[in-house]
Amino acid sequence: METNNTTFRRIVTGHNAEGKAIIVSDEVPTRTFMIGGPNGAKFHEVWNTKQTPALIDSISKDPEENGLILGPPKQGTRIRVIDFPPEGDEIRNLTQEQAFEHFKTMSGEHASKAGGNAPHPLMHKTETIDYGIVLEGELTLIVDEGETTAKAGDIIVQRGTNHAWSNRSGKVCRVVFILIDGQFEENLR
Repeated sequence: METNNTTFRRIVTGHNAEGKAIIVSDEVPTRTFMIGGPNGAKFHEVWNTKQTPALIDSISKDPEENGLILGPPKQGTRIRVIDFPPEGDEIRNLTQEQAFEHFKTMSGEHASKAGGNAPHPLMHKTETIDYGIVLEGELTLIVDEGETTAKAGDIIVQRGTNHAWSNRSGKVCRVVFILIDGQFEENLR
């Protein structure tokens, strides 16, 4: 399996005591998580905001969180980069209980919609708008009734739908996700 070891920088700006714009930090993101074992997806947590409108202060520190959290904070946002390895049988053959545990490691067990006639064991639904920008590779978006493959440069607007991601390409796929807290219309709950 080919892996993506390319690092990227997170550059954060702020303001000094005189209100002038400054660069607060310029570094490789340090909050990374492997989900699904050593051959699983690698999550690079970049930043999140805790409210909308987002508070813009002089110098924000890294937002504190314990562990990996699937969605954005309530009324907030999250940006992350995920490196999806090629999907193998260990993912395709997950049971409903194993899929539930997979999402539980991200405090997202409520999102798991696997089971029965689901088109993929990692089907999930979050009350969010997610913008996915494929940087390299390709990734298949699976929904209840259909699927499509996104390639480098493609942008996915995922609007609170039941979905899963499948990398069938044989190479690592890197995607930037911007997650925005949302609210379902009553008939979509």
